[in-house]
Amino acid sequence: MTERDIILNELAQGLRPMSEGIEWFDTHGPKEQAAVLLFLRHHCVQARAVTEDGPESIRRAGLRPTHTPAVLITRSPIDQQLGKIAGLTPVDERRKAFRLLVAVLAVADERFCSGGCGHWWHNLPVTEG
Repeated sequence: MTERDIILNELAQGLRPMSEGIEWFDTHGPKEQAAVLLFLRHHCVQARAVTEDGPESIRRAGLRPTHTPAVLITRSPIDQQLGKIAGLTPVDERRKAFRLLVAVLAVADERFCSGGCGHWWHNLPVTEG
């Protein structure tokens, strides 16, 4: 378990405010940000994200439906759209992609694990900030 694993899962579970997540994301250069977005994409796939998770994810991320990542997340197939979102390169789009992918992870994880599970990331302590 890495610091990145913990931070991203704390964000997805609402244990860490998104403002801290954006601050953390912004400390990384473009290559590292791309790696974080790909990591989030992978976790969204593992959490079994579906296209129907899009509208709630957009709402939670605080994006307008016309923002590029928001438009992409509502299309199928979800795996390809998550890859496109993770591959966005303009700085503003990367920040939006980060917020959206965290939200997608949260929505998919809640749906998939709502009946209970043994995932380690559901037992994270609340971060003092």
